[in-house]
Amino acid sequence: MDNLLWIAMSGAKENFHSLAVRSNNLANASTTGFKADFENSRAMSVFADAYPTRAFAMTERPGYNMDGGAIETTDRPLDVALNGDGFIAVNDKEGNEAYTRFGSFEIDVNGNLRTTNGLQVLSDSGDPIVLPAMLSDIQISNDGTISGRPQGADSNVIEEFGRIKLVNPDDYKNIEKGYDGLFRNIDGTAMTEDQSVQVRSGMLESSNVNPVEELTNLIRIQRQYETQVKMMESASQMDERQNTLLSYD
Repeated sequence: MDNLLWIAMSGAKENFHSLAVRSNNLANASTTGFKADFENSRAMSVFADAYPTRAFAMTERPGYNMDGGAIETTDRPLDVALNGDGFIAVNDKEGNEAYTRFGSFEIDVNGNLRTTNGLQVLSDSGDPIVLPAMLSDIQISNDGTISGRPQGADSNVIEEFGRIKLVNPDDYKNIEKGYDGLFRNIDGTAMTEDQSVQVRSGMLESSNVNPVEELTNLIRIQRQYETQVKMMESASQMDERQNTLLSYD
């Protein structure tokens, strides 16, 4: 009974983890640039001489669906979508460099270019992008160069004010996704700029989450969890009957 209970218990624990992953995907079905997470686990033997027959479910390093989401036209000059693979470099809430495909930008009162969820956008030099006050006719070219007309300048005067840092990892196995939804190198280093990465202005990339698929997986995982619970109940009942039989003279 102990073997059955151990396996069912660890399986139910991983079902809880899977439910959290799939629920988070579904909650971000409308989040710009969001990449869906996979729920991964596998059977493992207990590495101890005393328990050679024990096995349990163990969470694997999470994977991510890196397929591109649908491209939506917004005609907003501060919206960009990446054309193919790559990421936009930003500072996370702790001020460290991280990477996202969330391309909806705005300019704050201090002239800082930020994503609309508050992250500082970085230039190709790795510094925050700061734009002049009262900038008009803002444009973001395919290579991420930001240009516009300063206040008081002639209508035909367009100046460049920096270039967004765009990166593309050599191997997606070397990056990880944090709980904040941002990607980083596993070793903590900053990625180098990749000038081959292109953006499309006036567009946004939608989430690549398939809501129907996520709902189907939630139902599947819930049924697996119920099965694990029934197995634990069966193990308990068999244990009680065994104790009853042993108590007879």
